[in-house]
Amino acid sequence: MASDIRVRVFRFNPEEKAEPRFDLFSVPYSKGMTILDCLIYIKEHLDSTLAFRSSCRMGICGSCGVMVNGFPHLACHTQVSELGTDRLELRPLANYDVIKDLVVDLTPLFNKHKMVKPYLISPQLTADHVREFAQTPLELERYLQFSYCVKCGLCIAACPTCATDKQFLGPQALAQVFRYNMDSRDVGSKDRIQVIDQPHGLWRCHLAGACSDVCPKGVDPALAIQLLKRSVVGSWLGLTKRNVPRLVEEQEKQAPADAPKAPPLSV
Repeated sequence: MASDIRVRVFRFNPEEKAEPRFDLFSVPYSKGMTILDCLIYIKEHLDSTLAFRSSCRMGICGSCGVMVNGFPHLACHTQVSELGTDRLELRPLANYDVIKDLVVDLTPLFNKHKMVKPYLISPQLTADHVREFAQTPLELERYLQFSYCVKCGLCIAACPTCATDKQFLGPQALAQVFRYNMDSRDVGSKDRIQVIDQPHGLWRCHLAGACSDVCPKGVDPALAIQLLKRSVVGSWLGLTKRNVPRLVEEQEKQAPADAPKAPPLSV
């Protein structure tokens, strides 16, 4: 790796009413440097007007997504050495409106996420919101990987359907539908299917798989969407099992007398 890396950064300020442009910066390279380190160096030493979004710096908040050499990455999660080049081109995430420089408007992402009701729906949970509901390790495994989504929006930036259909719900929201529909404590699958079974919903996905390739948390939205399609068809045919939330106390009544008990719940 060269001692300095050349970083070409997309610039756009709507207040200047000027066409977007690229600025070129030379940044001193150091071992372990991330894309976010490059941006922070530029802002602190070369151009304080550069706008980008970041927060946790450890791949948890999902706020620092950018296009790096044409591929969506989390800036804090991507080291320069991984890219195998000392020339970087940074652009705002594709398929979003640009607010300024590398900052995009994530409102559509969160609106679509909210539309699919990403929370547990169950009358029992509402009535006994301080009670503990039982779930076996196998039931947890059915949806666990999809619960790792940090809502960074990289999957939408990579999705070719999102590029051509702004109303498409997108891989993030659809994967979350699968996540909650598969949860044994949830009974809200019919409500969510009504949202996704429409012209810009589930059936617009053509299985390009790009969403799964770019996820920094290892979530596989493409798999979730295909399993969701099977689940929806199964529900039409009456082949889907109905979730029935179980209280821990109910499960213990059915367990052998010598089975370990759940610890008391502190309220």
